[in-house]
Amino acid sequence: MREKIKDKWRDLGPRVVSGLALAAIGGTAFVLGGLVFLLFIAICAGLMVWETSRMAAPEKTNQNKILGVIAGVAVFAAIVLPMSAEGLVFIAVAAAVYLNATRDRVWLSLYALLVMVAWGTMWFLREVSFAYSVWLICVVVASDVLGYFAGRTLGGPKFWPAISPKKTWSGTVAGWIGAALIGFWFAKGGVDNALALAITSVFMAFAGQMGDIVESALKRRAGVKDSSNLIPGHGGLLDRFDALMFAAIIMGGFLAAVAPFVSAKGH
Repeated sequence: MREKIKDKWRDLGPRVVSGLALAAIGGTAFVLGGLVFLLFIAICAGLMVWETSRMAAPEKTNQNKILGVIAGVAVFAAIVLPMSAEGLVFIAVAAAVYLNATRDRVWLSLYALLVMVAWGTMWFLREVSFAYSVWLICVVVASDVLGYFAGRTLGGPKFWPAISPKKTWSGTVAGWIGAALIGFWFAKGGVDNALALAITSVFMAFAGQMGDIVESALKRRAGVKDSSNLIPGHGGLLDRFDALMFAAIIMGGFLAAVAPFVSAKGH
């Protein structure tokens, strides 16, 4: 019994240490903003496209590294370009991933595109509202942390065993509860505001969880356990940021959709 418990939490130590280190680096870059944050997101995007390309063409080591560098430079440069030009740059990099791939080229090149869009969106969110960006990050982190501990402790029925055999309903629901609490904590004003932000937080947590499911499905198709071994206890950057990716894209899409109406109302 003791050995079973020990095996269950074997990765906890490395996860905590590497998670704290990543949080310190990413948090510092996020707070400082500007060029520091831009460099951080460009490096993350480049490494994550490299991980994606590794799954698409594991035998093409050098080409995958080159694509990662190009993707990082593309994200860095695209921030100063008009939105239409950003889209063309990202599509061009995704097309290069597609041409380089030897397996699952459609899905993995689309995923590489999502990686770049997600980090571009994080820059956009940070520029639009520091507070709401912090809220979004806290929602994703709380959902992930509570989901991990509740899932490991309580176990129970699997959420989607064919794709992610470790993810449980207990962990999923715990993640929603954690997200709702973050929403209540960030809300300012009356009960209605708190309830609205709590519900929105749960929705964003669910978007993040779907990001985790999508990445798990791609890894299963590629026959790999982790996207890379860059982060002890976590795997790769895709394994760490998959949820934030999808949450950021959903949030960015929502803001882009409502912005014209808010602007029109202001006039």
